[in-house]
Amino acid sequence: MTHTTEAAPSADVPSIPHVPPSRGLVHEVVESVKVIAMGLLFATAVHTIAFQPFTIPSSSMEPGLVIGDYLVVSKFAYGWSRASLPFNPPLPGGRLFGRTAERGDVVVFRRPSDPKQTWVKRVIGLPGDRVQVSGGVVSVNGTVIPRTPLDVVPDHDMPTRRVLAVRETLADGRTWVTYDGGSGRPGDDTDVFVVPEGQYFMMGDNRDNSLDSRWPADVGVGLLPAGNIVGRAELVVASWTPGASLYMPWTWLNLQPGRVFRPVR
Repeated sequence: MTHTTEAAPSADVPSIPHVPPSRGLVHEVVESVKVIAMGLLFATAVHTIAFQPFTIPSSSMEPGLVIGDYLVVSKFAYGWSRASLPFNPPLPGGRLFGRTAERGDVVVFRRPSDPKQTWVKRVIGLPGDRVQVSGGVVSVNGTVIPRTPLDVVPDHDMPTRRVLAVRETLADGRTWVTYDGGSGRPGDDTDVFVVPEGQYFMMGDNRDNSLDSRWPADVGVGLLPAGNIVGRAELVVASWTPGASLYMPWTWLNLQPGRVFRPVR
């Protein structure tokens, strides 16, 4: 009968230290938590200081912005105020590194009568300006903003409604397209609004479907305090058709054509 014996381990071979499995698992979990926490911190910093996404819930800024647009807003365009911080904390008024908005800018802001609501409109009147609407035509300091009729088109968000697309152009060349639903509509004729220091006169591009500075704050916007501005609208990243939802994955690709990475003008 043949007998076999195991060879004794060589004294020259180093032994491998035993690491309990639980210790390695804990290390992996801790490292993963660190990575996630750093990512969340970075995202929160970007969200608070630089850029913030918004979705467009109404038709008041058609045709430039439509329902379903996913919008990126620059917070450093005008400096920072309490309104540009998450949850609108009860901090002192004013803006840090504040800069004046320009006529024609599309601005996201907290509604003065209800700061929980975030609205978007276009800056028409700057501090010190005199603004009036007569027959649907806007004038600033006695000078009419030139209008060029383009075509009668279906309203983007309500195709059964026909509107006149009109191009407005400022003296510096900035231009955008508005919708005109016809003459004699509410808001087509106003008194002269004198814009105080530190405030702005705002209007929606869908002129007959926008509650803005032509109406008092409890109805529309009233004159907008600079401290209520969140930031300047910069880019439409994408736009989803009405009915699409984060909670319905089969709708994620229901994009509106031609509205991906579209600059806000």
